Amino acid sequence: MTEKQRYDVLRQYADFELRHCPRTVLVQVEVAGDFSAAGNRGFGPLFQYISGNNQTSTRLAMTAPVIQETTTPQSHTVSFVLPDGMPPAEVPVPRNAQVSTKEVPERTVAARRFSGGWSEERFAQNGTLLVDAVRREGLMLAGRPYFARFDPPWKPGFLRHNEALVAVTVTGSGSVTGSGSGSGSGIS
Repeated sequence: MTEKQRYDVLRQYADFELRHCPRTVLVQVEVAGDFSAAGNRGFGPLFQYISGNNQTSTRLAMTAPVIQETTTPQSHTVSFVLPDGMPPAEVPVPRNAQVSTKEVPERTVAARRFSGGWSEERFAQNGTLLVDAVRREGLMLAGRPYFARFDPPWKPGFLRHNEALVAVTVTGSGSVTGSGSGSGSGIS
């Protein structure tokens, strides 16, 4: 069974849940093109990386989700989450110059689950619904929405588990801060 990214649910809202995500290591690639094409093009180099196309020829387990974030209208970052507990110092260096690794510190995110196909419109619609719900609850955004795909492409759309996510700001005491908006990447 595919390992899924760990998180703890902090609070359940009507339209989303608030999660604490521990430190994560991503392997990612920046891809040009429209949303759907970028997701497909980004998958190949990342799959090759976890299949041993790295400087130590280390094979890594496939995990879920595959994360995609739009950085410009024609540019997207596609990421795999590396297996839980992998120390950043032990992450193999990619052989492909397009592939990079990145440590993401622990963070708080809002997540909206939805099923169905992977069209740009479905992800955008759910991202907008998530941002609206987060703001309605008085939480402060700390980035732009990004998207997670948990299932293989051959799984029927109505059975697929997808998510729209956005980072939110937490105060030093650990409580989530009030209304406002932020900018920047949710997975950066």
